[in-house]
Amino acid sequence: MQQILVPIFVGVVLPIAIVAIVFAAAINNDNKRSKVLIKAIESNCGINADKLAEALQKPKKSAREILNLRLLRGCIFSFIGLALCIVGIVSLCMGTVFSAEHVTVPLVFGGASLAIGLSYLVVYFVTRKQIKD
Repeated sequence: MQQILVPIFVGVVLPIAIVAIVFAAAINNDNKRSKVLIKAIESNCGINADKLAEALQKPKKSAREILNLRLLRGCIFSFIGLALCIVGIVSLCMGTVFSAEHVTVPLVFGGASLAIGLSYLVVYFVTRKQIKD
């Protein structure tokens, strides 16, 4: 019975719990912001509610920050993918059978990570020309 329950909890209950916690935290933050705005409007002590609402909004990243994050993620994923591919190729050269886990797992995950990293770098180089200094 325990052999059946553990995969069910890990595969079903745990992801649902994580999503519920994340959404509950987001709803809680929104409720706190709205309570602050309501109290400010009710007190009517000369505070501009529009400016207060803008100040309580989530901070938005600038175009330069987004671009720098794309470059960072592209470099990280590319280097991880390159390292994993090198590990897989070295394992293959050392005589490990290609169907073994020591070769296929690093090559598969390395290839996927390298593809993600290169796509981030392509987007970075294409969009950097659109941002004004």
